[in-house]
Amino acid sequence: MTARRRLLVGLALGTLSPAFLSYAQQPKVARIGILSARSRPTPSKPEFFLEFVKGMRELGYIEGKNLIIEWRYADAKQERLPALAAELVLLKPAVIVTHATPAKAVKAATSAIPVVVTSFISDPVRDGFAKSLSRPGGNFTGMSLVSEDVSEKNVELLRIMLPQVTRYAVLVDPELPYHAEMLKKTQAGAQVLGIQILPVPARDLQEIERGFETMVREHVKAVIVLASSLSALYLTQISELGLRHRVAVMGAARPQAVAGSLIVYGTDIGDTYRRAAGHVDKILKGARPGDLPIEQPRKFELIINRKTAAALGVTIPRELLLRADEVIE
Repeated sequence: MTARRRLLVGLALGTLSPAFLSYAQQPKVARIGILSARSRPTPSKPEFFLEFVKGMRELGYIEGKNLIIEWRYADAKQERLPALAAELVLLKPAVIVTHATPAKAVKAATSAIPVVVTSFISDPVRDGFAKSLSRPGGNFTGMSLVSEDVSEKNVELLRIMLPQVTRYAVLVDPELPYHAEMLKKTQAGAQVLGIQILPVPARDLQEIERGFETMVREHVKAVIVLASSLSALYLTQISELGLRHRVAVMGAARPQAVAGSLIVYGTDIGDTYRRAAGHVDKILKGARPGDLPIEQPRKFELIINRKTAAALGVTIPRELLLRADEVIE
């Protein structure tokens, strides 16, 4: 007699032993895979997937107890993503969790395993991940970071912070389609305010360093850093380059402000990663990813680093101090 049949018979007859009840009530172990284009987190450089793990813990999933996570990190080397995605697929996890950059590699690797994307940056419908945001229809679902006004808002906030600066650089990875999209929106917002935009390619650290040298030659005093795995990996170096070359850096996520960027505006990415855990929980309990809506951002944050402002000789306008969600001293 199977354990399930014994459980049903025992429930009917009221004859289940305490030992069997204890066995039957033990939580199932969930096995999921996580593919990150970034590096393994350290105390000085936390990783957003730790927020996802926190969200899972809040839902009762404890790594090492009833949750097994197969971690794969690409260390910002995009060429490694297809092989790492294939590795995870071979392990047959219940769910694969990933973010914007590796999602394409995971899509190519499986159409069967449910996939939760913690941070769609480009349009998931246009890019073939979903039929619609409300009913994705396939094996992908998750959280979107897309907001129509973020790029324009970056220009607006930077203009308030640095009213005398009329030329901004934008660090762009030409290999990321969504960067081209964000650049166009940034240029559109800048044109309205009479700001000139200098696109600067940024495919690796050496190119980023050359980009700052270009900014100095072109007398550019501010740079907008578009969100990517590369900018997350080198956030400390980018902030240091900004201070060294006297260029104000505007980032897209809180860790950049902590690392020394002057100003950050964007989606509260930690919140989206924690919310993604809810999608995983529903899938583990039997929901189909194609029936789970891709959710939109709900929290945005403006963060200013006062220490960096002092180092650059920038006086933070009172208007921004009042609007800021956090001021790092």
